[in-house]
Amino acid sequence: NSLPLVDKELKGEKDGRINIVLLGMRGKGVEGGGLLSDTIMILSFHPKSGEGDVARASLVSIPRDLYVTVPGTSDKQKINAVHHYGEQKGDGQGLEAMKTVLSEVTGQPMHYVASIDFKGFEELIDAVGGVSVTLKDPFTEPMQFREPHVCDPNVFTIPTNPLQYENKYVTTPSGRKRIVKSYPLCYNKDVECGGVFDLPAGTTSLDGERALCFARARVTSNDFERAKRQHMILEALREKLLSIGTLSDFSKINAMLESLGDNARTDMEAWELKQFFDIYLENKDVKISQDAVIDNSENGFLYVPENSNGAGYILLPKGDTYDRIHEFFRALP
Repeated sequence: NSLPLVDKELKGEKDGRINIVLLGMRGKGVEGGGLLSDTIMILSFHPKSGEGDVARASLVSIPRDLYVTVPGTSDKQKINAVHHYGEQKGDGQGLEAMKTVLSEVTGQPMHYVASIDFKGFEELIDAVGGVSVTLKDPFTEPMQFREPHVCDPNVFTIPTNPLQYENKYVTTPSGRKRIVKSYPLCYNKDVECGGVFDLPAGTTSLDGERALCFARARVTSNDFERAKRQHMILEALREKLLSIGTLSDFSKINAMLESLGDNARTDMEAWELKQFFDIYLENKDVKISQDAVIDNSENGFLYVPENSNGAGYILLPKGDTYDRIHEFFRALP
């Protein structure tokens, strides 16, 4: 006879902290870098450890431009490319590679990982009837969804007028930059998010498509502000799931995940999902006690190097070690 599942523990459970990597990407086969994980978050969940204790959770975003070493190689790439390179080795290897590199960055074991693509995100939001966000000020993104990209035969097919180029540079031994290749730029043949995406101040209900536009918008602000908006949407989704009773019924959660198919993936086994859900129910009063973005602000942990050696815009850890980031994650409440 097999041992009952109650004897099994989740990874990290006995240490009182379960770390889950959350990834967002365009999707396999989608033009424009479908397997680049441009949204990278780490959810740390601390269940109650005893009588009188309070469950805690932290949500921290890691910027996609952090320059790292791809696991198993000596190659340097932006962290959002690690998933892509992992998947080239085999299905599911991208998720494992992201766990590995984020363990190095944070100094913490990454116990589990989950990913969702654009289509899955839209379907998830629509499945709960949309989410509501409340803005103090109006929000607008007039550029990004008309932003030109390198021309391709399928999506970015309308040439800019006058024609613009994306240049690739190398730095010569004398320190001067030299163009080694130029790529013509084109507009998307199908304008996304209405071309200009905006939301009014106050409370607005978003369907899946508009929630995705809000989660992606970054050009007129930056990636760090975008990460904060993504946190806002995740909290709105949690509130909606609570209000409609989904977060108290595992069969509903499981059915929702199954409906997403390959648009959402995780390395959690079925019993682990169920056990995590049961632990959540025991700790359902948990609040996000730390909501943060690892950034390059004056008090942040990253900086932009003066010379990126042709790598474009990248971010490096201050002091060129992860020590301060490790300390931050150790001290998470």
